[in-house]
Amino acid sequence: MEKTNSSPTSDKKWFELFSNKARVLYPHSDPAHDYLHIQRVVSTAKNLCQAEHGNWEVVMPAAFFHDYINVPKGDPRRPYASQLSAEAAIEYLKSVGYPDKHFEAIRHAIEAHSYSANIKPETLEAKIVQDADRLDSLGAIGIARCFATSSLMSRPFYAEEDPWAESRTLDDKSYGIDHFFQKLFKLVDHLNTETAKKEGEHRIAFIKTYLEQIKREI
Repeated sequence: MEKTNSSPTSDKKWFELFSNKARVLYPHSDPAHDYLHIQRVVSTAKNLCQAEHGNWEVVMPAAFFHDYINVPKGDPRRPYASQLSAEAAIEYLKSVGYPDKHFEAIRHAIEAHSYSANIKPETLEAKIVQDADRLDSLGAIGIARCFATSSLMSRPFYAEEDPWAESRTLDDKSYGIDHFFQKLFKLVDHLNTETAKKEGEHRIAFIKTYLEQIKREI
């Protein structure tokens, strides 16, 4: 791993610049992918970076701009969203004079973060960004994001006749709760770092408790 020569002063300068750019870039029209999502991913990525000894100069811009181009779910371009985001992010970083020695590592970290892209993270920094983004799909905030996306997709929370898919095939394009079983519960098995795996298990346990309460209420 490349050692960082950054200083607290330069880190703060870039962090503030990227944060201001992100405020403009990520609107609140999609609460699952808005500026607050970016804030959480950056914060989680920083904690993982410190715990796993990653290079923050790579992780920070990749975390801020991993969703630079937000392609809606269901759009045929969805599998290419992370690659589009990587290209756009690098162009932006060039425009503000960010050190180009990090560009390829940043590009890979952004491209590999996406579940849809199915690109294996090859560096520690890419693993950290992917883990940070996936952790935001789990736990209490993950539940909120799931149902926010359900609203945007006009899908009901659950199937009226068979909420728990006991006699039907899971279909998270049609029902919100299905998404937990079809995708989110599997994410914890694909987390890369030990720090993220521990946090992921904790968040999965919370979702399962929440779903037991939903089952009781239904």
